[in-house]
Amino acid sequence: MEKKPWGGRFQEDIDEFFEDFSESVSFDQMLYPYEIKASLAYAEALRDAGILTDKEFNLIKKGLKEIEEEIKEGKFIFSKEYEDVHMNIEKALYEKIGETAYKLHTGRSRNEQVVTDLRLYLMDECEELKGLIKDLMEAIVLKAEEYYGIIMPGFTHLQHAQPVLFSHWIMAYYEMFKAHLERLKDYEKRLKISPLGSSAFAGCPFKINREKIAKKLGFKNLTKNSVFAVSSRDFVLEILSILTFIMLDLSRLSEELILWMTQEFGFIELPERFCTGSSLMPQKKNPDSAELIRGKSAVVAGNLFQLITLMKGLPLSYNRDLQEDKPALFLALNNTKKSLKMMKLLIEELKLNKENIETQLKKGYLLATELADYLVTKGIPFRKAHHITGEIVLYAEKNGKTLEKLSLEEFKKFSQAIEEDVYQWLTMENFFKRREIFGGTGYTNVKERLEEAKRELKKL
Repeated sequence: MEKKPWGGRFQEDIDEFFEDFSESVSFDQMLYPYEIKASLAYAEALRDAGILTDKEFNLIKKGLKEIEEEIKEGKFIFSKEYEDVHMNIEKALYEKIGETAYKLHTGRSRNEQVVTDLRLYLMDECEELKGLIKDLMEAIVLKAEEYYGIIMPGFTHLQHAQPVLFSHWIMAYYEMFKAHLERLKDYEKRLKISPLGSSAFAGCPFKINREKIAKKLGFKNLTKNSVFAVSSRDFVLEILSILTFIMLDLSRLSEELILWMTQEFGFIELPERFCTGSSLMPQKKNPDSAELIRGKSAVVAGNLFQLITLMKGLPLSYNRDLQEDKPALFLALNNTKKSLKMMKLLIEELKLNKENIETQLKKGYLLATELADYLVTKGIPFRKAHHITGEIVLYAEKNGKTLEKLSLEEFKKFSQAIEEDVYQWLTMENFFKRREIFGGTGYTNVKERLEEAKRELKKL
């Protein structure tokens, strides 16, 4: 068995089972573009510091570029024998250019390599995430415009509460994802920090230019403590937190779509191509796409707690436990990106069943609060008005009537303050006129927010 790069002080070969148990190349090989990118920048820094000659630098550069192409073309074979992506590429470079390849590791440690690769990888992933979130936000705005003016029951405790414009309801999710987009932008301040030059944990002993390396790789700042640089995974925890927030809101939206598609609600239809049937019951049309998003949210939240648990007892500086951060991160990113794409397709294609929604508007005494507010305008304190309205609703329920169908004589049984003008209050038109407050569900306010949202999206 070939000696490991760290095998100088070892007399025994590594156990074959332990070698298989400890490898990470099976999952960290996806970091190869960033390993090569960072290695090229580091090689240039070594040349500038006089460690490499121009000839050696050019040889390393040529070799790394060739390896990159071989990986892209599927010709490169990653081996567990070389443990991780770093050693696999180093070994391949040695086979191409000989001993000069080993000069590249001067003053450098895998501890800083992996954290550099991860930061570079996440910089690209964040750009993709921002694009996917923007796409979903655009789909939400278009759907809100398509059904502008449609009134639906709003809910608290999953019970009919007050009427609301469908556009206003769905735009709540626009606001949620706008916040996630802002979180990602703010996160970049803590992500784009270069750890290269930290070495194993004490700092590089050679005079490399950390600022130049950072600028070349697209970082905005440098880590100011080499121990922190190699041992912290705060930036992984933070992105996993953001991914969890995203998935939680995707899950909530999925739950609404699932409920709205039931026979009991009947608010929406989803395209058959995003649904499945039953292997037993031939009539079924199941919203599996939304259910899977809801299910994947549990996986992403679990990935976050996996890393929290991983980190909670680690002493400084680097520990091999940190190798296990990548599977959780990669899985969370993959699930979140796929879920964002799936939700965009669902929102684009969902259809409202307007007749069913209108039928539901007649249930649940949605305008009861308007009656209480009417009594307030007659000088009755709100708490008392609330109680009187509750009694009126109970009476209407027992008699199978809606509020607006009660006679004035029936109203007056509960309060002499009620006059003929009460019927002007018990209309949808009145309800929405009274909600023309900033952030409310009034027609004009919702329309203005839609226009503002379109302007926001153009600036992104």
